[in-house]
Amino acid sequence: MTNTPWVRVLLLCSAYGFLVLARQPTRVHAQPPAELQMPKFQLEPLWRKPLPPRWITGEVGGSCFDAQDHLFTVNRGNLTPKEQVLGVVSPAVIEFDKSGTVVNSWGDRNILPRKLHSCFVDYEGNIWIAGNEDAIVQKYSHDGSKLLLQIGTKGHFDTSDGTINGAPMNSSHELLNLPASVAVDAANGEVYVADGYGNRRVVVFDREGHFLRQWGRQGTVAQADAGEGGVFLKVVHYVVLGNDGLVYVCDRLGGRIQVFDKMGNFKRNILVQSNTARLTGIGSVCQLSFSPDPAQKYIYICNCGDEEIRILDHVTGRTLGTFGRSGFEAGEFNGLHSIAVDSSGNLVTAEAGVVTGGGHRLQMFRLVGD
Repeated sequence: MTNTPWVRVLLLCSAYGFLVLARQPTRVHAQPPAELQMPKFQLEPLWRKPLPPRWITGEVGGSCFDAQDHLFTVNRGNLTPKEQVLGVVSPAVIEFDKSGTVVNSWGDRNILPRKLHSCFVDYEGNIWIAGNEDAIVQKYSHDGSKLLLQIGTKGHFDTSDGTINGAPMNSSHELLNLPASVAVDAANGEVYVADGYGNRRVVVFDREGHFLRQWGRQGTVAQADAGEGGVFLKVVHYVVLGNDGLVYVCDRLGGRIQVFDKMGNFKRNILVQSNTARLTGIGSVCQLSFSPDPAQKYIYICNCGDEEIRILDHVTGRTLGTFGRSGFEAGEFNGLHSIAVDSSGNLVTAEAGVVTGGGHRLQMFRLVGD
C-alpha cells in the first residue's frame, strides 16, 4: 500500500481510537441502568390445585394475601344455566394455602355484599369485603366464623331516594353507595373505602366504623386530561396505602392513579395510558399492588382495558414493561380484574369478565428475576 499523507492520517486516527477504547472500562458484563431493570415473571399453570368436586365459582371479583401467604378469593357465584346443571355454586370466600390447595371456605351470600368485588386482609388478619351492587363493607374474622363489623346498611344507599337507582349524594356519614374496595391503616386502624361505583369519593372511618373524613367528586374528561386531583372520571375503583404513608387511588376511567396524603391532599398523578380504555369504557387502571420490599420499588397495575399487567417504577411512575395479552390461553387474560402479591413477590391475577364473559380464573406468575 502506498504510504500517502491520507493513509498516514487514517492510521493515526485508528491508533488514537484504539487507545481511547482501551482506556474505557469494559461494559460487556455491566448491569443495565437501574431505571431500565424490571422484575421477571414465569407462569406457573399448575399452581392452583383442583377445586372440590363440582365447585364452580363464576366471576372472581377479588383476591388478597394474608401474612402467611394464604390467598383469599371472593367470587360471585353467577353460574351460567349450563354450569348450574353440571356443577354447584362454590362458597363465596375460598382460602388457598401456599401450594394452591383449598384449606377453608365460607360466606353466606344472603349476608355478604352483593356482587363481591374485592377483599383485604388487615394487620390483625381480619378479612374485609366490599361489593359493588350493595351499600356495605364488612369485616370478618380470619376464618370467616364471625362478622365483626359492618359499615353501611345493606340495601340502603347514599342516594337521593335511598335506593340503588337514586341520584348519588356523595355525602352520607353513615351510608355508602356501591363501594369497590377497602384498605386499613395498620398505624391506627382507620378504614379507607373506595366508595366509587355510585359515589365518587374516598371515605375514611375509624376502627369502630364512625365517619372521619372524605374527599373526591365527579369529574369531567377535560379535568382528568388536565390531571386535576380529587376528581374522578367515573369509578373510584381501588384504594391502597403505601409504606410511604400515602394513599393510592385507582381512577379507572381517568387513566391514572391519584396519590393523596391521608387527609386527602392531592400529591401527584401516575398516568396509565391505554389503547382501549375509553374506546371500550372499561378503563386502564383497575387495581394496583406494590412489590413486597420495604421501599415498594415497583407498582403492578391490573390494566383491565388492555388485558395486561403493567410494571411501573414507583418513584418515577415510568412504565418499565408489561406482560399478558387478551385471550383464553394460559398466561393470557379475559376479564382481568384484580392482582395480589405475596411476600416473595409472586403475582396472582383474578378474572371477573363482567363485560366479556371472560376467564373467571386465577393465574400464578412466579417471580424469577429482578
